[in-house]
Amino acid sequence: MHSVFAIFITLVIALILAMLPMPDWTVWLRPAWVLMVLIYWAMTVPYRVSVGVAWFTGIVVDLLNGTLLGEHALAFTIVIYFVSRMYIRLRMYPLLQQGFFILIFVLLYQFILYCIQGFIGALPKSHLYWLSPITSMLLWPWLYVLMRDFRRWFKVA
Repeated sequence: MHSVFAIFITLVIALILAMLPMPDWTVWLRPAWVLMVLIYWAMTVPYRVSVGVAWFTGIVVDLLNGTLLGEHALAFTIVIYFVSRMYIRLRMYPLLQQGFFILIFVLLYQFILYCIQGFIGALPKSHLYWLSPITSMLLWPWLYVLMRDFRRWFKVA
């Protein structure tokens, strides 16, 4: 029961971080907090956090952001599917190499959202849209260490 509570708490914190207001000039630099937390849990406890949790979390993000229902759910589900297929290899890589994969996963997530927004005619107005994967990659080692310590403290296995 502690493990489900710990996973839920981290996802709620990531949702709060994703919803915090930021100055206009930093909006494009916001890391993909929710996706990075989902990736961490899908890598470390893939039998607890998988495609279903990613889909449900995506629906919650869509409701909180007021975006097209299912947009983030689809993007999270596709990315977490790939993470769940590669989780053994991802766990063996050093943090810097994991950061490179975070860059690729967040780029895939951003690309899926970009395509969906293109279909509905709401493309981002700036090329700065693509900066989020870089900040996510740079923050990954610190988030990983924090999440690892949190997981150990709550004894999530």
